Amino acid sequence: MKKNTIYNNISLKKYNSWKVGGVADKLYICADKDLLSENIILKKITPPFIFIGLGSNLLIRDGGVKGTVIIMHGGLSEIKFENNYFYAEAGVSCSKLAKFIARNSFIHSAFLAGIPGTIGGALSMNAGCYGSETWDFVESVLVVDEEGKQFKRAKNEYTTQYRQVTSKLNVKEYFLAAWMKFPRGLKEDAEDDIRSLLKRRKETQPLNWPTAGSTFRNPPNHFAAQLIEECGLKGFTIGGAQISKKHANFIINLGDASALDIEELISYTIKRVLEITNIFLETEIKIIGEY
Repeated sequence: MKKNTIYNNISLKKYNSWKVGGVADKLYICADKDLLSENIILKKITPPFIFIGLGSNLLIRDGGVKGTVIIMHGGLSEIKFENNYFYAEAGVSCSKLAKFIARNSFIHSAFLAGIPGTIGGALSMNAGCYGSETWDFVESVLVVDEEGKQFKRAKNEYTTQYRQVTSKLNVKEYFLAAWMKFPRGLKEDAEDDIRSLLKRRKETQPLNWPTAGSTFRNPPNHFAAQLIEECGLKGFTIGGAQISKKHANFIINLGDASALDIEELISYTIKRVLEITNIFLETEIKIIGEY
């Protein structure tokens, strides 16, 4: 599909990693941030907006999405190093940024390689793994509001927590890019760290199935996967959706799952874990759209 183009009533199954969901009223393929702003200002695209990168960490309901879905990956793709900061636009994959940082002889970016999404998504939910989180390294961000105006925001204008980012200004804005800072180190060490993490990820996660990454947040002092496994739910299936036999915090699409199958499996898992352990699991994924 062509960049800087607006489409009507487009299926979203190919735009999310679970491969489920209905249609978008409008779908805009982003070409660059200034054209995005221009289209918003000229009201060629109108709120509500849903920004999608690689569509990981996202469940789109079968009834589809009202408003405008904006596809960032492939459009907002600039990545560079200047003035001691790494600049990456929202459509850049976290894995690509991790490797770019390592090639420039900076360390501690390996965790990004384990995040199956884009920088925009990582910023919006403070994504992380293996002990590090995105906002640990953010210095400032570029955002756009619902009128198409762009602003540069400092890190201290946000409250960041585990899998949660909130604007202190209480404004509706969307991430376009970030400036990030990492410590210098040996290129070989940085690249070894990435290879090691990716190997571990391949060995422990069901990467050969359609999935959205970790489904549930880890409760304080607990691991969601361990709780789910202890409740005997590994491999439990509803319709075409299954709790992975390889990693219990992943729900996979066996091939013919509906979004409803996945959402019902999420609800059942929360209910059973609460009944057995008295611990409430919160979802890490974002659920959007109509039933």
